[in-house]
Amino acid sequence: MTTNQASTSTQQITLPVTGMTCAACVNRVEKALRRLEGVEQAQVNLATEQTSVTYDPQRVQPATLIQAIERSGYGVITEQLELPIGGMTCAACVNRVEKALRRVDGVLDASVNLATERARVTLIPGVADVAALRAAVERAGYSVIEPAAGETTAGEDSEAAARRAEVRDRLRRLIVSVAFGLPLFVLSMLQDLGLIGPWLIGAADALPHGGMADHLPANQNLLNWLFLALATPVQCYAGAGFYRDAWNALRHRSANMGTLIALGTSAAYGYSLAVLLFGLRGHVYFETAAVIIALVLVGRFLEARARSQTGAAIRALMGLQPRTARVLRSGQEVDVPIAEVRVGEVLVVRPGEKIPVDGVILSGQSTVDESMLTGESLPVDKRPGDAVTGGTLNRAGAFQMRATRVGRDTALAQIIRLVQEAQGSKAPVQRLADRIAAIFVPVVLLIALATFVSWLLATGDATRALIFAVAVLVIACPCALGLATPTAIMVGTGVGARHGILIRNAEALERASVLTTVVLDKTGTITAGQPAVTDVLPMGVAQETLLTLAASAERLSEHPLAQAIVAAARTQGLALAQPTDFTALAGHGIRATVDGQCLLVGSPRLMREQGIDLAALEPAIERLQRAGRTAVIVARDGVALGAIGIADPVKPTSAAAIAALKRLGLEVKMLTGDHRRTALAIAHSVGLDDADVLAEVLPERKAEEIRRLQTQGRRVAMVGDGINDAPALAQADVGIAMGSGTDVAMEAADITLLRGDLRAVAQAIHLSRRTMRTIKWNLFWAFAYNVVGIPLAAGAFYPLTGWQLSPIFAAGAMAFSSVLVVSNSLRLRRLDLNATDTRQPEPRWQPQQA
Repeated sequence: MTTNQASTSTQQITLPVTGMTCAACVNRVEKALRRLEGVEQAQVNLATEQTSVTYDPQRVQPATLIQAIERSGYGVITEQLELPIGGMTCAACVNRVEKALRRVDGVLDASVNLATERARVTLIPGVADVAALRAAVERAGYSVIEPAAGETTAGEDSEAAARRAEVRDRLRRLIVSVAFGLPLFVLSMLQDLGLIGPWLIGAADALPHGGMADHLPANQNLLNWLFLALATPVQCYAGAGFYRDAWNALRHRSANMGTLIALGTSAAYGYSLAVLLFGLRGHVYFETAAVIIALVLVGRFLEARARSQTGAAIRALMGLQPRTARVLRSGQEVDVPIAEVRVGEVLVVRPGEKIPVDGVILSGQSTVDESMLTGESLPVDKRPGDAVTGGTLNRAGAFQMRATRVGRDTALAQIIRLVQEAQGSKAPVQRLADRIAAIFVPVVLLIALATFVSWLLATGDATRALIFAVAVLVIACPCALGLATPTAIMVGTGVGARHGILIRNAEALERASVLTTVVLDKTGTITAGQPAVTDVLPMGVAQETLLTLAASAERLSEHPLAQAIVAAARTQGLALAQPTDFTALAGHGIRATVDGQCLLVGSPRLMREQGIDLAALEPAIERLQRAGRTAVIVARDGVALGAIGIADPVKPTSAAAIAALKRLGLEVKMLTGDHRRTALAIAHSVGLDDADVLAEVLPERKAEEIRRLQTQGRRVAMVGDGINDAPALAQADVGIAMGSGTDVAMEAADITLLRGDLRAVAQAIHLSRRTMRTIKWNLFWAFAYNVVGIPLAAGAFYPLTGWQLSPIFAAGAMAFSSVLVVSNSLRLRRLDLNATDTRQPEPRWQPQQA
């Protein structure tokens, strides 16, 4: 994409479009763009696969142009980048960095996470690049941490080193502030309490001591000069970062937390310095400025330590990746860096070693501990032909494996990417905090100014007015507003990942917290998804003949029931023929020709629709269905030959999982294409009632059933594992894919469960509710603290109660308010996911409309 200034009021942009094949495509894209208000001209070049658009940026944005192209059925090439940002301290910094990035040509969106200190930028390659983004961030007064040469994992090592250097710098400044500020504070308090007298010099030395310090010229008290000597290193070195932040913000006509602290401490320090240098009478407040800086630095240090713990889950996942692998090359075992392993190579894994990449066992057997990825505590037996996952731990035996996925394609790498994206996303509930944070600091500055003027006019006492104004500046805390949501999201998604629950983003987490209904697909979700033939009931033919014909016809089918029939025939050693004219009838069965015979294999419903008489088979069909088995009918040349009963065992944990969902106050329903009698038998075995069963639903109608429930006001989660579940997963308010399912189902899902255990559904919903509750408490505290603290600091209650908040206490409160928010988020790490939350969700979020 390129952008040019077409005129003073319009811009021109060139977008790379994908999916166009002919002139009709060109016309469709041009029409879609020209319909937009603000687009003056749109011209598509099919040869270069680009479209040039002239538009008014005041009326339409590039993101809208891209949406229009995508709605017309085509794509636009975009790219996402993540940048580690340095120098941010509060929510105001987040807003400024986001605005700076969004102003860069080619940037479609930018989202900054204060907790992770990272920016995620969506851009169109070709115009915006890292250099332009970095320049924009630096112009805004912040820095982008660059990866060192040779680093391949998004600069993690360089970023970690830069973060450590930042923490060391904060610690040095904190030590200086405490080393000089603490004796300053003690001496000042001793003098104020009359425990030590002023150290008078000059003419004042001849005067009687005791309680006269404030009535003498300040420069004749040697203690005041000592206070200056102690306060100056704190103000100029330990507090230098606040001045730097304030200056960077001022250069861009904005303000942040550094502005508030710099103004507050400078007022106290500058006032005291003026009193001392000019020999004025009055109290000096050097200790106030020094202690404010020390307390804020203590709070920042504790906050940084607490924030580092919020990312423990993602660091634990990254730590699972082995650094080397043992590869067989030219018949020799060679240890190579993990990045040099190629797909198809044979690897050797010994007992106690981590499996380096994803692959398939060729020889040997072992038990593998997969708890780090799936949360499943029991080791899994692995034999030749079984798949193994990189990062899991080989417990007992040695084996050779063939690498099937390496690098960024491994399951572990994809899990890390998914968790990182979720932790960097913003929940809708954060929007209110963002809007307030954008105006928070300027409003506080106005309140501080109004406080000073009001108290000066009311009392004529400039010192008291100054103390009130300083208290307002240092008690206001935009940090808590900025950290309230992202820290809880980070910890919540990290806890989920530790238990094999992968949440796509913060919005999905928020939606999951207000669900009312959970719809469970039967096959592979409630049942094991491993059907097996239990009955072969022929009618007029031999049992072997019936099974041979059915298995021969089903050989080309991928359906689990078909595979069960083929497996049963092979187990009996039956010789199968090759089918021709094979046709799959979705949701019903198949039609095929075997040895010149036209066979129809499928449900009783299919047979009736084809006019095949099932009267003689009805008792057998009913008996199979009442036993919870699926009845598959085999017909030859329009005549029924018999029925085959197939059972899919219920998972041992399904009944407990459904009970847990009900304890959460959720309505649970089962969705299946099986006959109702079969469905009821399964439902009753897991604790569901007749009314909870949605039976005989064809695959293409599953999404319609979800939509029907939504129109009844329910907020619906769909749990499934198959390809045919993908539309229903996408239609649901929250789609939950079981880990034993297909990649297609997981792509369509908001939450992916790495275990096949249905109990993880209740755990995911429980986690989402607790995370959202933590966010609401954090936001409540952040808002309530400022709403109460600022009027108190401004002296609003002083006329009635005599309450005057010392700036020192105000600084302490501000410093620990953000620590409290982060600590509250960290409590989620101790959450017991097996404990069910019986509180009902608040009916706030509305379901999407069809």
